[in-house]
This record gives sequence, structure tokens and C-alpha cells, in this order.
Amino acid sequence: MYQGVGTVLLVSVPSSGVFFTTYEGLKYVLGASPAGQDGGGSKGMLPQAAVHALSSSIAQLANCAVVTPAEVLKQNAQMFAGPGGNDKRKGASSATVMVLQQLRQQPTKLWRGYSALVARDLPFTALQFPAFEWMKSVLLARREKEGRTTASREGGGGGVGVFERAWIAAVSAGVAGSAAAWVTTPFDVVKTRMMLEAGGKNGGGVKMNAFRVGKEVLHQEGVRGLFRGGLIRAALTILGNGLYMGCYEAAKLYLMEKEV
Repeated sequence: MYQGVGTVLLVSVPSSGVFFTTYEGLKYVLGASPAGQDGGGSKGMLPQAAVHALSSSIAQLANCAVVTPAEVLKQNAQMFAGPGGNDKRKGASSATVMVLQQLRQQPTKLWRGYSALVARDLPFTALQFPAFEWMKSVLLARREKEGRTTASREGGGGGVGVFERAWIAAVSAGVAGSAAAWVTTPFDVVKTRMMLEAGGKNGGGVKMNAFRVGKEVLHQEGVRGLFRGGLIRAALTILGNGLYMGCYEAAKLYLMEKEV
């Protein structure tokens, strides 16, 4: 049940670092987040939604270059069966090691499916982050207004704390991410088929690009085949994105307050 989990854990830190460093840097350069403000008004030529979509898309291109080899290893390790179809893998430490042994003669196969991963994650990211940033800003503005009203009435301090900020980010990311996940499910189906083909034994066959794989799935299984697993993907994205972005926003606010 946990085959390939080591590869996922190993790549999660560098891939997240590459994405958020690029995303936050481009947001600042393009003008969506002036220094000292989060989600402030745009000082550039582009509207905030365009800045968030462009920044997240470029960040995702860099992120996919790091993630693709790990995805290939993970998905082939999950599907790996030993000789004769059994899963004993005698003499091997893990399924991931055996997949690496299969791919070491053609290491470029580790990036098989990069185009499909980009095709899936680029529209997903470009849809998710503008919606996430907008929803987060609306909820934060409403909460800060309520906080100021309460503070003036009771004579206390207003504002949004770290844990409340995490909750708002988690809800925003979960809703935005689940909708984007459902819409981009066909790209995920194509990406998975291509990556599994990289570890297959029919290396001498015709190389399938993303368009041909999608056309084949559509021909054999119809539109329903392209959206296979869409509901569970959307449900998992609510949990995963909520936890991921909630922790990220809380950590960012905490570090900003410590710096001040």
C-alpha cells in the first residue's frame, strides 16, 4: 500500500522550495504583493488574477522538472510486480530500486511524461492560485473588518492570528483546488498512462505522446474514461491542498511576525 512513498518524501522538500521561491518572487516582481503586504493591490500593468496565474504557471514549469522523475519512479514502483507476476522481489531492497534498475540503461525515461505532467499541472495551477488568492483575500478582509469592529466595541486588539490565517488559507485552497482538480482530471489520466509506459517492457514500441494517449483513452473508454478517478482526486485535493497551503500560510505569517 505504501510502495513508492520514499520517493515522494524525498522530492517533496526540493520541489516545494522550487515552486514557492519562484512563485513568491514573481508575485513581487510583477507587482501583486508589494513589500510588507500580502495580496496587496497590483502596482504593475497586470491585474492580480493574471499575476497569480502567470507566476504560478512559471513556478510549476520549474517544479515539474523536479517532480517528474519522482513521479515516474513512484508510479512504476506502485505497479511493479516481480517475475511471473508475483511481488516477492527476492534479492531487491524495494520496488523503487528494481524500477531504477530497469531505467538505468535509459535514464532519460525518468522524464517521460514531463509534457503530460505540465499539461495537467499548468492548467490546474493557473486555475487554482488565482481562485485561492482571491478567496483568501475576501475571507481575510471580512475577518479583519469583523476584528476591527469587535476591537472598537470591546477595546481590545483586532487582526487575524496565525492559526486563523491557516484556517482561512486551508478553506480557500481546498475549495479552489478541488474544482481545479476535477476540471484537469483528463490530463492526470494521460500523464499516468504515459509514466506507466516508461517503465514497461515494450520499449521498442511506438512512443506515445500526450495527444495520442488521450485520443486512445477517449476512443476506447469515452469521456468517462478521461474523468476516471476525478471525484476521488477532487476529494483528496480538498484535504491535501488544505493542509499544505494552511501550513504554508501559517509558517509564512509566523516568520514575517518574527522578522518584524
